[in-house]
Amino acid sequence: MPPKRVTLADVARRAGLSPTAASMILNGRPDSRLSADAHARVHEAATELGYRPNVAARSLRTDKTLTIGFISDVVATTRFASGLIRGALDAAQRAGHVMLVLETGGDPARESEAIGAVLDRQVDGIIFAVMRARELFVPEIPTSTRVVMLNATNKKHPVSVLPDELTGGASAVGLLADAGHREGIALIGHNAEAEAGLFRSTTVEQRISGIRAEMARRGLRFAAEESCWDWEPHQGYDVTRALLERRSDIRALLCMNDRLAFGAYQALADRGLSVPQDISVVSFDNDELASYLRPGLTTVGLPHEAMGRASVEILLGTGTPSGGRLIPMPVIERTSIRPHPPAPARD
Repeated sequence: MPPKRVTLADVARRAGLSPTAASMILNGRPDSRLSADAHARVHEAATELGYRPNVAARSLRTDKTLTIGFISDVVATTRFASGLIRGALDAAQRAGHVMLVLETGGDPARESEAIGAVLDRQVDGIIFAVMRARELFVPEIPTSTRVVMLNATNKKHPVSVLPDELTGGASAVGLLADAGHREGIALIGHNAEAEAGLFRSTTVEQRISGIRAEMARRGLRFAAEESCWDWEPHQGYDVTRALLERRSDIRALLCMNDRLAFGAYQALADRGLSVPQDISVVSFDNDELASYLRPGLTTVGLPHEAMGRASVEILLGTGTPSGGRLIPMPVIERTSIRPHPPAPARD
């Protein structure tokens, strides 16, 4: 036979108090007016007996289950984006909540199953997260359920947490401009479809908008813009190699993500060029491998853990959440940018 569950009445009996008094103490009621000795006896009795509150009974009283549903596509099994979960778990734990994590692989049928699973458990709210920021389709959810979109947007559920890509794009340009680079800057990773076409990404659009706005503000123009469909190392290598075969005036590369920069590093090495002595490089994301490149890659990071924490804080906050929250993108300065002397004055 399984051991009998310790009840509140057992704790009260051990402490020599009524169940009502023990309940007020364990629930932290500020108006209990019970002595410090009574508090000590109740907590000591609860510890000795191994008392655990009956969550189901408490949820009936408070209409809260202290449980959050976290539904993602591949965030849980993707090393780079797992910071979203780490941040959310940290905030949930600090708030005394349990987080149920379900991964769908982006399969609509599994998304519906996941929603049903967390609703069946009467979660206090649902966080939807994706690895690559985009507008996300979400199956029907009762309007009474609080929903936060993490690294995603949805017209029916406007509460979202996203990186501040507009400012992040400007920061990347500023790193090169402040180092003296005014000419010979190439953009690696231009993607018209992701920026404004059929496959538009809100974050990519904001990143490139921040880049172009800061270039214009500083009176700068790109010497070249190299297009890529996939932001992967092999494409960074291919377009950088082709660029260097055509142009000898390139002095800096602004890569749209770190993985493109990894490929660019290799293309530069194959041409006998050094970073940053010959060409400076700056990019985005702060992938873990960026710190292992030599020289270390200067990048504007994605604040995944801070975004995860913010999503839980918004979900559990008082009042009705509304709108979006932008999380600042940190600048991680390493050694891939070299101060560039100004061009000599022309007669």
